[in-house]
Amino acid sequence: MPPENASAALLGALSKLLTETAAAPLRLEVEGVDEARVKQAAVVDQLSDYILPRLVQLDAPVVVVVGGSTGAGKSTLVNSLVGERVTESGVLRPTTRSPVLVHHPGDAEWFEPDRLLPDLKRSAEHPGDVSALHVVPSKGVPKGLAILDAPDIDSIDAGNRQLASQLLAAADLWLFVTSAARYADQVPWDYLRLAADRSTSLAVVLDRTSPEAVVEVRGHLARMMTSRGLSDSPLFTVPEAATDHEGLLTRDVVMPVLAWLRDIAADPHTRWTVMKRTLDGAIRHSVYRSHDIADALEVQATAAGDLYGSAADVYGKTLASVSDAVSGGSLLSGELLSAWRDFDDSGDLAGLFERRRFRRRVADGFAARNHRGAQLTQAASAAVHALTVVHAEGAAEEVARIWKLSDAGRALLAPTRGLDRPSHDLRTRLERVVSDWRAQLASAVQREAAGNRKLGSIAQHQLEGLTAVLAGVALDDLDQLGVTGRGRAALESVTGPESVRRIVDASREQLFAAIAAVLEVEHQRFLELLDSPETVLAAHETLREAARQADYARHTDALDEKTS
Repeated sequence: MPPENASAALLGALSKLLTETAAAPLRLEVEGVDEARVKQAAVVDQLSDYILPRLVQLDAPVVVVVGGSTGAGKSTLVNSLVGERVTESGVLRPTTRSPVLVHHPGDAEWFEPDRLLPDLKRSAEHPGDVSALHVVPSKGVPKGLAILDAPDIDSIDAGNRQLASQLLAAADLWLFVTSAARYADQVPWDYLRLAADRSTSLAVVLDRTSPEAVVEVRGHLARMMTSRGLSDSPLFTVPEAATDHEGLLTRDVVMPVLAWLRDIAADPHTRWTVMKRTLDGAIRHSVYRSHDIADALEVQATAAGDLYGSAADVYGKTLASVSDAVSGGSLLSGELLSAWRDFDDSGDLAGLFERRRFRRRVADGFAARNHRGAQLTQAASAAVHALTVVHAEGAAEEVARIWKLSDAGRALLAPTRGLDRPSHDLRTRLERVVSDWRAQLASAVQREAAGNRKLGSIAQHQLEGLTAVLAGVALDDLDQLGVTGRGRAALESVTGPESVRRIVDASREQLFAAIAAVLEVEHQRFLELLDSPETVLAAHETLREAARQADYARHTDALDEKTS
């Protein structure tokens, strides 16, 4: 007798494998990703629909899934095996009906919605919904066995084909039905090859074959099965025959298949042998495919690294260019440079630092000089703002251009409009940056003035002018007296060169940090479209380890030792 359920170690390892496989990020359009996604979906379905539900109820009835080609006579065969009409044959193709599960009334508890195929809805009627499983109790099915009539595997309807694959993956035993007209078709053999790869328990029924063609067709089919590793799978023949008024074949026509199924149902050891072979093969196949998915994640990580790297390189160079322009003096040019020279050369502000001249100043002169200082500070801020906007625009265009050179990058950018341009609120955020910068310079003057009476007297009336001097120094080259020569020299005569350098260095650091934060937001718009290389590599390692642990648990679960 089989054990009631598998070990906690095997269940835990396979549950972990399901979680990690489902979470594997295969989002980038790279070579081989379509195949990897198909494998990912297949492993998730196999684990969730069959392997895990079966492992927690090893003594449940054997599920026989009847599958095959369009027009092979599956539904007629199922009805004839059961001895009553439990499933409807389709006249039109594709047949858009629900899959039908027929079980003995005494086995009803095993087929509750939380057990076999938990993702499929249940229905006691024919709802016409291919996503619902029509469950039918019938005493025509031996206890310990259930028969599931699946949609056509070669249906022209994609939903039917997908459901057929899902149901076949949930089978303990495949009863594969074909006909003289369809047995050599490629699609059925793709499924049969998959069954051989998984070591799935399988029998083939050659249906609807005329008596004169049975020997020849059966012989050819048997040779094909042998050449494809299915030589130990039973091959039954159901000759073409008339049906009765209910559309059923006579008992003698289907008796070889029926007797074989009854023998399986009647012998617990046989049931367990059939089930264990399929279950072990399904676990092994899922583990191997998980390694394939892990391989695909390495490709994903490489592609993500290329995209991340190109974006980081562009925005890194952009920040460096802004920094060089701000601190290297190149920003002071054109009209701004001319205005600053007029302000500096006038000597008005520098003269304030000479005590004897300061005493002769009149109050109404301060307002004019403050106004000119405020204008220059505003002009400097506007220059920083414009410079950063231009560079942000160039960075967005460049990253978009580079990403579009690859399939992965093009696919990421396709559904998102406007990434080749800066964010709509970039200018507003930069306005706050330069406003904060001006306020920080003014605060620095006031802090310095608190401990310097002479500077305090001047700052009381000429804060904007002093702020303008510091703004000009911050945008000039600190290592030489450039366009801010007289104002800077006068300020240093009162505060000392180190004090001015300290204020300007702190101001630049604050300004560059704020600009860097703004550009990082622009940078992140691209990175938000994909998983980081580190995230993908972590998923790769986690999935690889989950597959190793599942394979180890498969070998050490020792189900055979529990069998009596």
